[in-house]
Amino acid sequence: MAADVEASEGARTAAVRALEAEFSELITHFRRLIMDNANRVSPGMLPGAYKTFTTIARCGSVTSSALAERMLVDKGQLSRTVRDLEELDLIRRSPDPSDGRSSLLSLTPHGEAKLLEAREPQEGMLMRNLADWSVADIDSLTRLLHALSSGATPGRED
Repeated sequence: MAADVEASEGARTAAVRALEAEFSELITHFRRLIMDNANRVSPGMLPGAYKTFTTIARCGSVTSSALAERMLVDKGQLSRTVRDLEELDLIRRSPDPSDGRSSLLSLTPHGEAKLLEAREPQEGMLMRNLADWSVADIDSLTRLLHALSSGATPGRED
């Protein structure tokens, strides 16, 4: 019985290590994509600035404080990045109607165009990579990744 438990734990450890290795490869791939996209938006743009830019794009409009909280970054560092993005005419500040002391950050039309242009080479890559997958497999991967990222156990309703 103890040997079965040891073998089971060994198999679990090996499986988790294999998963970690695959995540490492995936992260490396995504870093490369982000660096390429950042350079297409503006040559020399750092990946952190691109992340700030795309986070603003996903939010539609957001205050600097909410953006810093969402991205888990220092407000001073974020302030410099926001200033750089403004100088590139990628984002703009507008008064926050709900709080006159703060402003909302959003993409400019130029920023929207640059983001579309930067993403174009990868457009459809995920669709192509998943073309031979069944919808059930895609749904399963989505469910499992959500469970992993939220700390839930797959198959349990929490």
